Amino acid sequence: MNRFFETSRHIDAPAQQVWEVLYDVARWPEWTPTVDSVEPLDDRPFGVGSRVRVRQPKLPRAEWQVTEVGQVRDGNSFTWEARGPGMKTIARHEVVPDASGSKVTLSIEQTGPMGAVAALVWRRLTQRYIELEAESLAGRVTRTAAT
Repeated sequence: MNRFFETSRHIDAPAQQVWEVLYDVARWPEWTPTVDSVEPLDDRPFGVGSRVRVRQPKLPRAEWQVTEVGQVRDGNSFTWEARGPGMKTIARHEVVPDASGSKVTLSIEQTGPMGAVAALVWRRLTQRYIELEAESLAGRVTRTAAT
């Protein structure tokens, strides 16, 4: 059973510009149809330890906590986790420069006994959502750059 979902996409924009849009999670509902709302649960700048409640179409509401923010291969990344009964979902977001812009990689990993169930029940939706998020991110960044 595959519990790991990933997609990568080239974006015709500098990695820092892509990162700024991706890392501003409070604004995700503005540019991706896979997120209905993002509600900060603490009064602090977004970073390690920050918690947010995310509502997505067709999925249970989830509370995510940032566990890592860092630099990777001349780019940036952040990881956050959501926990539920018998499972943990880990989402990684990475932006690195490539030859003509940047490459974004998004992944979801579901662990624990119920992670297998979640991966089975939502596998197509999960893969479709991360692909749509990468596509929507590219659209947002290139639209913003054009204006």
